[in-house]
Amino acid sequence: MNRVVVLDSSALLCVLNGEAGAERVAQVLPSAVIGAANLAEVVTKLRQRGLSVEEVDDVLGGLNLDVRPLTAAHAYATGHLRPATRTLDLSLGDRACLALAAELGAPAVTADQAWAGAEAGVDVEVIR
Repeated sequence: MNRVVVLDSSALLCVLNGEAGAERVAQVLPSAVIGAANLAEVVTKLRQRGLSVEEVDDVLGGLNLDVRPLTAAHAYATGHLRPATRTLDLSLGDRACLALAAELGAPAVTADQAWAGAEAGVDVEVIR
């Protein structure tokens, strides 16, 4: 069985768009989880590209994603990461992904190079 990883929205978009690093995301996808905040970012990007509600549901529904809710504890952890990540200018979604990874004791997988310097107490795999 593969080890659980937490996907950032950039990693999921990478595989959906067939970008560099997509192969790595495809490898970990069966054991991956994604936070609801990051899934919302993905849905937003797909809608901005002009996909309909049905098309978004079709694209994402076939992935059988393990979506984790944003709990109060997770929200606090996300906010508390701001001082440690301020110089990297990580978004709320980025920090939510890191907080979920910390909660699960799992690595975070991202396509965002800025995360390479993140000191959030979790392993970060930058896929490109």
